[in-house]
Amino acid sequence: MAVELKMPALSPTMEEGTLARWLVKEGDNVSSGDLLAEIETDKATMEFEAIDDGVIAKILVAEGTDNVKVGDIIAIIAEEGEDASSIDSAPVETAAKQEPAKVSAAQPAESAAASPAPSPTATPVAAAKNGSRIKASPLARRLAENKGVDLASLSGTGPGGRIVKVDVEGASVAPANSASATATSSASAGASPAISAPAPVVADDNIPHSVEKLTNMRKTIARRLTESKQQVPHIYLTVDIQLDKLLKLRSELNAALEPQGVKLSVNDLLIKALAKSLIAVPKCNVSFAGDSLISYSRADISVAVSIPAGLITPIIQGADTKSISAISTEIKELAARAKEGKLQPHEFQGGTASLSNMGMFGIKQFEAVINPPQAMIMAIGAGEQRPYIVDGALSVATVMSATGSFDHRAIDGADGAQLMKVFKSLVENPLGMLA
Repeated sequence: MAVELKMPALSPTMEEGTLARWLVKEGDNVSSGDLLAEIETDKATMEFEAIDDGVIAKILVAEGTDNVKVGDIIAIIAEEGEDASSIDSAPVETAAKQEPAKVSAAQPAESAAASPAPSPTATPVAAAKNGSRIKASPLARRLAENKGVDLASLSGTGPGGRIVKVDVEGASVAPANSASATATSSASAGASPAISAPAPVVADDNIPHSVEKLTNMRKTIARRLTESKQQVPHIYLTVDIQLDKLLKLRSELNAALEPQGVKLSVNDLLIKALAKSLIAVPKCNVSFAGDSLISYSRADISVAVSIPAGLITPIIQGADTKSISAISTEIKELAARAKEGKLQPHEFQGGTASLSNMGMFGIKQFEAVINPPQAMIMAIGAGEQRPYIVDGALSVATVMSATGSFDHRAIDGADGAQLMKVFKSLVENPLGMLA
């Protein structure tokens, strides 16, 4: 009996992904453990393994298709001895008929996922002359609507024959069909300004511009940061910290570690300082969980790393008990694999608090957005020469500003202030980190 191969959930939070590349083709024999495809999630590109033996009978989702929902059927595997040529895509077509609001695996998921939910008066999705649904990107659909181009009259040059922007731009304007015109006029006449949906953003053709499709990672960043600012009441606490003793200790440690090929950064010491601060002030090492509060006995520090596709936060687990040299080695290795898109979910999901350092860009101070379900993030500014009171006298010292963002549902202001005090003390007296 044929086996339906479904879009896997490659991480606990994954809801959809991009089928980046097939590593097999129809007719190939596969065994359990063989690599079948590369799946792009919101954070990385991961390989998908077969769990059954058989023959690839049908590939239902072309490589390059994005917004494929977890659980959608992407291929069919025939069992050993079964006639692969007799397998058709009926199970997928049946599912699509039963649930018209969902995107079937045999269609590009992008167009439905990016469009507003259908309503009884919405304009019908364009269909080809044979009654099948036209494959077109959301941008191509918007351009076609604005120009009055009939999508059914176009031939797509995109993957799998999908109609893309260039196809619409080169098309001549066709008369609007009566069904579309009627639906549009009815919607316009009956719509109330108070409840009408906002118009989609379309670039102004009079301004030179380019349009770049959002990656899954950028979509997830946009969604999660929006949710954080909307749902999490942030409180911000800032302290100025003298760095001279820490810089001196770093120089001495690097001299001692040079034979081992280890070179510590200021960030490595700050990760350690934040981890020890969280253990010293356990009321800040927590997560808000609706009607409960989760308290952690270990400090796992998520470190913000900029990569070409956006931002990812690899985690230093148990940073409170690790040596600074171990932290340095681990974060370099994690950051390198993050930039290659090779992190495993457990290496970037979780963490009890985050640290984001923008000092290398000359940023003096900033307020970072909390990464739920974490309840705090430390934002580090640049170290710079400033007038500073040292031993009761005005002097010049290397000073940085650090701002803690706290989830006020989980962390009281006084507890956040206590954490900032401990963090400042550890950085200004860094030998305490080595204890």
